[in-house]
Amino acid sequence: MTQPAHYQWRRTPFIANRWLRYGIWLVSAAYLVWAVATLEFDWARIEEGMTRAVQIFDGAFPLDYSRWELLISGFIESIQIAIIATIAGILLSIPAGILAARNIVPRFVYLLGRAIVIVARSFHPVIVAIIFVKAVGFGPLAGILTLIVYTVGFVGKLIAESIEEIDPGQVEAIKATGAGYFKTLTFAVFPQIMPRQVGLTIYQFDINLRASTIVGIVGAGGIGGTLMNSFRRYDYDFSFAILSLIIALVIFGEWVSGKLRKRIT
Repeated sequence: MTQPAHYQWRRTPFIANRWLRYGIWLVSAAYLVWAVATLEFDWARIEEGMTRAVQIFDGAFPLDYSRWELLISGFIESIQIAIIATIAGILLSIPAGILAARNIVPRFVYLLGRAIVIVARSFHPVIVAIIFVKAVGFGPLAGILTLIVYTVGFVGKLIAESIEEIDPGQVEAIKATGAGYFKTLTFAVFPQIMPRQVGLTIYQFDINLRASTIVGIVGAGGIGGTLMNSFRRYDYDFSFAILSLIIALVIFGEWVSGKLRKRIT
């Protein structure tokens, strides 16, 4: 059908009611103004911080890589933490994800599984790391336990959602052969989620690699502890050398995970 010459297509607004749409914008803007006005900003402290930031960057260059043995040992420990935590976390995420999938377990089991996943996802890794450092002491064990919890919360949720989106026809077909619960999981559920799970495992390793450098700041092993100590000693040139290698490590992880995803897909 031919459109009139003056016709111009316009996207349908998300909220059709004009008054409601403008009202939400107005309330949002008023809230933003109120939030900024009620927060306490110490402008004298901010000005002092800017001066200190200039001093930090002045002392950061040139970067100091002279203590390379300390750098290498810290990064190796971070990578070890990420690898161990990813493997253990993925293995624990699979049963957690199954328990949290409402279409393959009874309701009370589903609620239990969801509770496990929600608790594991409730706190930032740094907060969890502080708890484990207090529980098991400083070192890589606290970092590994932290990232295992982090992995279970994140991957377990995505596995549960993947299972809830599977084709129920395949499950019914396997059940019709007389297969039990575990055979149904093996031959009807896992084959449908496995391609996404492989990609998810690579992605989680990438995340854990970054997180392993962060949790070390509170004493959970890895290069993060070395970074915090260097800042405390005002060794800004060494601190920025560590930061530059963290950036290089993240870029390398992105490159490796990208290559692996391409091979999988």
